[in-house]
Amino acid sequence: MSSDDPSVPPEPAGASEEESGEGRMAARLKKLDSAPWLIRAAQALRNTLPGDREYGDRLSVAGSETPQLIGQRLTALTAERQSALREVGFSALQVWQSLSEVQGRGLGDEEVVIVFNDLVGFSDWTLEAGDTLALDLLRRVGQAVEPPIEAHGGRIIKRMGDGVMAVYSDPAEAVEAALEGSRALDGLEVGGFRPRLRTGIHMGRPRRLGGDYYGVDVNIAARVATAAGPGEVLVSDATLHRLDSEALELKRRYRFRGKGAPKDLKVYTAEAAG
Repeated sequence: MSSDDPSVPPEPAGASEEESGEGRMAARLKKLDSAPWLIRAAQALRNTLPGDREYGDRLSVAGSETPQLIGQRLTALTAERQSALREVGFSALQVWQSLSEVQGRGLGDEEVVIVFNDLVGFSDWTLEAGDTLALDLLRRVGQAVEPPIEAHGGRIIKRMGDGVMAVYSDPAEAVEAALEGSRALDGLEVGGFRPRLRTGIHMGRPRRLGGDYYGVDVNIAARVATAAGPGEVLVSDATLHRLDSEALELKRRYRFRGKGAPKDLKVYTAEAAG
């Protein structure tokens, strides 16, 4: 068809030149972003900034909060090459993390209540019951146990098969949520299995990194949970001192063996008073 046919819209003058110009500019910016001297300068600047200079590894960007999501995207965009943009981006996130720590978040300055729970005997039962029944059970347990966590101000950090890790700011709310969760399983049965929850609660100052918590206090909470019996809520002595004893019955558990926990750690069984 002739180029002077009036039915054919004329090609914008200079369009190809514009596109090629943008392509050349993008190529130059990419080359500059990968320039070793610029990357070294960005890294040197980052080393002078406050905060975690390793921010940007898998641990620090794990999570679903906005800074972690930005970090994940930045990592994905620069995964195949070194980049000055990556260093500048993580410098900003590093400073943000440092400011959060100054406000009592991230470096263990924030005191939180750490809770672990899981189902007693679940692993053995699921070997016989199979995946379909196991999944049905986990869904029903989650529907029973997780609402009390949220209702009492808890935040689920992660789900671990047949249990969860959650954190609270108030130890009394954490204990009440744990007791409600255990009671919520009364009468539940799947494939002949009656799930019983065991819970461990410890108060401390763990290190927050990304969307998770790490450190000795997290390990202690996990060990306390492992030592709990079916339907039992165990609290550490660090938690006990912050509880209202009138609302709860607290009994010392003398036969406590927590592998990896401090030898002088004391734990108590918590039950609703009356």
